[in-house]
Formats: sequence, C-alpha cells, structure tokens
Amino acid sequence: MTTDPMTKVFRYRWFIFSLLASGYILVFFHRLCPAVLAVDIMRDLAAGGSVTGLLGAAYFYPYALMQLPAGLLSDSWGPRRTITVFLIAASAGAVVLGLAPTVAWAIFGRTIVGVGAAMLFVPTLKILAEWFQKREFAYMTGLLLAMGGVGTLTATTPLVWLSSRVGWRNAFHLVGGLTLVMAVLIGIFVRNRPRDLGWPSPLEPVPSGGFPAVGLVDGMKKVLSCGAFWPLAVWFFFDFGIFFSFAGLWGGPYLVHVYGMSREETGRILTMLAAGLIVGAPAVSWLSDRVFKRRKPVLVICAAVMIVVTGLLAFQTDGIPRWGLYAVFFVMSFCGNAPGVIAFTMNKELFPIAIAGTATGLVNLFPFAGGAIYQPVLGYFLEHWGAAAEGFAAAGYQAAFLALFVSAIIAFGAALLTRETLEIV
Repeated sequence: MTTDPMTKVFRYRWFIFSLLASGYILVFFHRLCPAVLAVDIMRDLAAGGSVTGLLGAAYFYPYALMQLPAGLLSDSWGPRRTITVFLIAASAGAVVLGLAPTVAWAIFGRTIVGVGAAMLFVPTLKILAEWFQKREFAYMTGLLLAMGGVGTLTATTPLVWLSSRVGWRNAFHLVGGLTLVMAVLIGIFVRNRPRDLGWPSPLEPVPSGGFPAVGLVDGMKKVLSCGAFWPLAVWFFFDFGIFFSFAGLWGGPYLVHVYGMSREETGRILTMLAAGLIVGAPAVSWLSDRVFKRRKPVLVICAAVMIVVTGLLAFQTDGIPRWGLYAVFFVMSFCGNAPGVIAFTMNKELFPIAIAGTATGLVNLFPFAGGAIYQPVLGYFLEHWGAAAEGFAAAGYQAAFLALFVSAIIAFGAALLTRETLEIV
C-alpha cells in the first residue's frame, strides 16, 4: 500500500461526501418546506387542516416504509445507483406537486417525493462506512445531519423569497430540476468504495475470515429481539413526531395564525430550526465524545429540555414574546432533531457490523412513522377546536401542543431506559 493512492482516497472521499451532503440538503428541504408554504397551499387548493396534515404526512409514510428496501437495494444495486435512481423519482414528484390542480394530485406528488428522498440516508451511511474509519463515523454522521440543517435553512427564508417572486408552484419546479442535477452528479462521480477506483481501503483490517454473513430475516430477528433497541425506537417515534409535526408543517401556520406574522417574519423565525441543527449536530457529537464520554447523558438532557420547550408551547401558546419564539424554534431543533446523530450511533453500536444496515433501516422507520402520524393528528386538533378569523384558533394550537408536551414526557422516559453504548465500541 503506497502513500500516494491513500492520499487520493483521503481527498476524494471528501468530494464524495460533499455530493452526498448536497443531496441530503435537498432531502431536508423537501421534508420541511410545507411549514413555509402551508398557508399558500391551503388557500390555493382549498384544503383544511386535516387534509393539509395529510399532504405533509404524505412524505413521511413512504419514507418510513422504504427504509428496509433502502438497505436491501443498497446491498443488491449498490448505494450509488440506489441514490441516483430515487433522487430522479424525487425530482419528478416535486414537479408533479408544483403542477397539482387538486389536493389529491398534490398528495400524489409529495408521496413520490417521499419515496425518492427515502433512499438517500441509509445508502449514504453505507458509502461513508466504506470511505471513513469506524472512529470517524459518529463525527461524519453529525456532519451529515448538520448539512441537513442547511437544507432546513433553504426551506425557510430563501424559500419565502423564492416563492414570493415565482410562486410556490414554480419554486417546486426549480427544486425538482436541482434535484435532478444532483442525481446526475452523484451517479457520475460517487463510488461505493475506494476499490471501485482501484484504490486501497482506509478501514481497519477485517478479522481473518471476515464478518459472517447474516440473512435479512435473521438480522431483523436479532435487532427486534434486542431489548435495548426498543427504547431508542420509542424515543425516535415520539421525539421526531414532535419535531416533524411542528418544524415540518404546523410551526409556520402557528406563527401566522396566532401571532399574525408575515411570511417574511415567519421565515426568519423558521431559520432558527436550521441554526439549531447546524450548531446542534456537531455539538451533541462533541459533548458525547469529548465531554461526557458517553452517549446516554446527552440524549437524556436533550429529552428533558424538550419537555420544557413543548410545555412553553402548550401553556403559553399565545403569550411567548417574539425573542422567545426565536429561542423556542432554535432549541426545538437543537434538542429535538440534532440528538438523532447520537441515537443513530447508539443503535449502530448495539449490533455487529454484519447487521448494521438492517439495524439502521429498522430504527429509521420510527422517526418517520412519528412524522406521518403526528402531522394529520395535529391538523385534526386544529380543525376540531375551530377556526379563527384568519386561520386556526389559538385554542386549537394549544390542544395540539398539549399532545406534543405529553409526547415529550414519553420520549424522556424512553431516553432514561436506553443502554449506554460508547463503552461497547
């Protein structure tokens, strides 16, 4: 093994990461953009709260269902081809959504987007596991999630600016075109592993005999029968149910309906979601690896803070000052989204490398199942408690946020039951 080929590996892997991270930016944009555009979509398509919630959730149902196929296709097709094909599908879905004449067509388009976007995260982790060493994995996962924060940022003020100039329909068309370009770039330049280019691997030597192969069914049984898996799964479901329903859909209408904010001011506050993830993803990794030297304390502390944040929303629904709303949205992302990097790492460390993909795919079902269920449920609460002169009433938002408060308590209990894994590594 010569130094020169390994130098090429160390350089090229960052180019690969930049392309995959750019794709992940678009995934987060597609995921969270309804929070900014929900009011306009509701108006133009004459949609109520429950239907708008279903439109938002139409991304999450297929995203959750596609997690196991994501791992299977990564193993059979290879992660590069999987990402490329399904990003093309996401591009087509965005175009359909922009053209939608009815709510039904909009839901169909967003469903296609969800199917396509679902096939990036797990295959990306598989590629990163081939190009980066084991001790670098948590850091790279945190960095990837931080790039998701950039996607969150583009889905706030920049999207407000774009949609105000070209309309929300053309905004989706432009993003669909950009997604297609990214799919082509990934297909051309990304490689699944260094040896695909004839280069050496940067990974530690594999034990003699390699890792024993594990079939899908056996791998699933091993994961699902592990007691330590389920507290993480429960935490993912309730914590991300809170985050995706609030940050991904109803947070924007809440600011408009309860506080009478303009789209521009709403976009500025929603940028705090991006800031929270961009700062939080590397921060929680650093706290885990360098300060606590444990995973669990970081997860528990963030879960406790989420009880405080959702409590403010539930009991001070229309009484939070403007500066407080900036803080609420920032902390919601820092403590409700960024800790996912810790939870994913804990899940990976619970199982041998031979079933790491299966374990990741299974646990990744739960956050998106939470988003799929919570978005329309909150929409039902809003409709049930009646509409105000301009949108939904504060009482409806209070009822919805009480549900989030209870969910935060459950997520905290699940975090307390998780198993520490850093010492296992």
